[in-house]
Amino acid sequence: MYKSIKLIVLVLMALFMFSCNDSKKENKKETEKEQPIVNAKDILGNSEYLAISYGGYRQKDRNIQPTIPELKEDMKILSAMGIKMLRTYNVHFDQAANLLKAIDELKKEDSKFEMYVMLGIWIDCKSAFNWENGEPNHKEESKRNTVEVKTAVELAKQYPDIVKVLAVGNEAMVKWATSYFVEPWIILKWVNHLQDLKQNGELSKDLWITSSDDYSSWGGGDAIYHTEDLEKLAHAVDYISMHTYAYHNSHYNPGFWKVPENEESLSDKEKIDAAMLRALDFAKVQYDSVSNYMKSIGVNKPIHIGETGWASVSGGHYGNNGSRATDEYKQGLYHKHMRAWTEKENISCFYFEAFDEQWKDGQNPLGSENHFGLINLQSEAKYPLWSLVDDGTFDGLTRDGKPITKTYNGNLEELMKDVLVPNTDYPRD
Repeated sequence: MYKSIKLIVLVLMALFMFSCNDSKKENKKETEKEQPIVNAKDILGNSEYLAISYGGYRQKDRNIQPTIPELKEDMKILSAMGIKMLRTYNVHFDQAANLLKAIDELKKEDSKFEMYVMLGIWIDCKSAFNWENGEPNHKEESKRNTVEVKTAVELAKQYPDIVKVLAVGNEAMVKWATSYFVEPWIILKWVNHLQDLKQNGELSKDLWITSSDDYSSWGGGDAIYHTEDLEKLAHAVDYISMHTYAYHNSHYNPGFWKVPENEESLSDKEKIDAAMLRALDFAKVQYDSVSNYMKSIGVNKPIHIGETGWASVSGGHYGNNGSRATDEYKQGLYHKHMRAWTEKENISCFYFEAFDEQWKDGQNPLGSENHFGLINLQSEAKYPLWSLVDDGTFDGLTRDGKPITKTYNGNLEELMKDVLVPNTDYPRD
């Protein structure tokens, strides 16, 4: 009798354990369904993975790094906006490693949290920014480049579930970047190095490698860029990451910006609205110029926009005494137009940028580079994001202890007082 009871108990225990194991397997399957393996090929060009450029710096001195709690705070805000892909610019500060750690912690806290990174590798020429003795030598590279690449590789290996793209250089080949630009062979050298690491299994074969540069650097502009090394680079990368800035060209190349004669009778607002559609067309033309050049050299790879944006403040070339391109209303239209076009065409657009960063022109509060963010340093959403505030997207979220509110207290009439018709009648240098 006792043996029979003992046998029954053992059978029941076994059945219970099998049941638990089956339950664990089912739970594991559910978790796997919630967290599928997502790679660059799944992200880029997919409108469900909105992209943005991100720094997260709060202070005028970039040596003051954003903390992990600050980075996590920003990630929650961006996630609420539908952003799932970030672009960073270098790994020689703590910001990049801490950002990856912050995302990793958020993923552990919430299995459904999703954020991926295009990790930037900063590339310089020898003596760039006076970091080495002598004048910049654009035909040689900085010794720091080796350390930068090595650090990026280590981070990509440490966080393979987050880092999906490595970008070698930021506007590193365009010749107007006189402080640091390099020749294409230097970028090609490091792209090939990273591709070799993929081939030998040190890096994931699903990790995509690119360089993020001005449209002209990718052959879409001046023929001086049409070199053998650029062609080799275009064949070596996994996709083309190009930059386009109608905003800056409102000063340097303003033909598209000037109000044409057939629009002179329009109201001021109609003139501004029309100008922003021309700004969109300007970006499309630059995109097409890169696409056409790539086709001409036999390259058939995805082309995505690694950077584009519009500043909301400028005391210089783009302000009241300049092209008058700068205000939140124009910023809102550009953001809206670019998102609509790129999503329709399955182009990823790393919009520049998420938050204002005042270190970029630390001695000049009105410098336009400080004001490309969609959210300012007072935790106020600028005009492009007002609708998200209205629909409760940011409810319960804070930045630096402040809830996300609207600039101008959400008063469009007050905002429009700062909005001026495009101007092209002023001296240029």
